[in-house]
Amino acid sequence: MRGRDFISIADLTPDELRAVLATASRLKSEGYPNVLAGQTLALLFEKPSLRTRVSFDVAMQRLGGHTVYLPQSEVGLGQREPVADVARVLSRYVHGIVARTYAHQTLLDLAESAEVPVINALSDEGHPCQALADVLTIQEKKGTLEGIRISYVGDGNNVAVSLAQAAAMAGAHFCIASPPGYRLPEDVMIASEELASRAGGSFRMVEAPKDAVRDADVVYTDTWTSMGQEDSYERRLQAFKDYQVTPELVQEAQPDAIVMHDLPAHRGEEIADEVIEGPQSVVFDQAENRLHVQAAILLMVLGKAAE
Repeated sequence: MRGRDFISIADLTPDELRAVLATASRLKSEGYPNVLAGQTLALLFEKPSLRTRVSFDVAMQRLGGHTVYLPQSEVGLGQREPVADVARVLSRYVHGIVARTYAHQTLLDLAESAEVPVINALSDEGHPCQALADVLTIQEKKGTLEGIRISYVGDGNNVAVSLAQAAAMAGAHFCIASPPGYRLPEDVMIASEELASRAGGSFRMVEAPKDAVRDADVVYTDTWTSMGQEDSYERRLQAFKDYQVTPELVQEAQPDAIVMHDLPAHRGEEIADEVIEGPQSVVFDQAENRLHVQAAILLMVLGKAAE
């Protein structure tokens, strides 16, 4: 992965996916080597962030490097100056660019023009760093990813896209329940089915949440209205009114199932407060693993992977 862009889970091979998880686990247990000293990482963010910004900042510092935070209000990406110009200028200053954008095309334009690696910190089509933290958490809690039944309840959004790809590549059984009009894109479903078939897992799309959650090892949900979709809030609230992860829904899963949410959560909407605060919730372990996974990505893209 050294020197490469990381835009999508699909950019990884199954061996690279396993290598990222192994590296993240090692960093988490053994500590961070000071191997990126003298390197600078640009955090180019069109959207606000808590977990993504802080975890990349801390990860880079622990690896010996440092970051420069560049919000949209200062850079004006695609407005104050063209995306390509921003990419070429930053390439003269920094060793890598972590970009959090509204449009996926902006990310692709950055990667095309930059002479340093570009890492996707979220776009409207994917959230690969989140998905890697998710599967690392599942692996920690369940001991493996192969054969694990992962159910996702809610919008077929960027988080669902990347999680479906990662779960399929890892040989898990992934099932997503979404209402009509909010399903995963057709190309993502086809690709996930193919990945799962090669890895010994499976992919299913259903409409009823109970059908997805029944006998699951993992119950996952995300916000119904993402940043940039606020004008459709009322419409989405109506469409997803039967998709809340409640204690009753979780009872359909395995007794030792874990409950996941990538945060921030809208308690009382996509997930009940007693579920996210309950004993099966691992959302804060999941949030912590953003740090270790992103450190692994930085180490493997900007430095050298563990031998």
